[in-house]
Amino acid sequence: MNISTVKVNPLAQEVRCTEDELIVELIDGRRISVPLSWFPRLSNASPEQLNNWEILGNGEGIHWPEIDEDLCVEGLLMGLNAPMEKTEA
Repeated sequence: MNISTVKVNPLAQEVRCTEDELIVELIDGRRISVPLSWFPRLSNASPEQLNNWEILGNGEGIHWPEIDEDLCVEGLLMGLNAPMEKTEA
């Protein structure tokens, strides 16, 4: 039996943030919801900064220019959060 696979390229079309979540709507109808706490720059941003986002490429990523944050839609689907920043001892 042959099983064919279809590569799906997830693309964002809409972004919104609640007090606790980042919600990304994809062009294929799916919705990704992740905790804002996964992304320190987003969780520390003002509502105005959170609402000032841009779609990167054809929807492969999201950019927040005021806080210099970029997220990849594929990474969000994989459950990847921002790496922890190392502090000096």
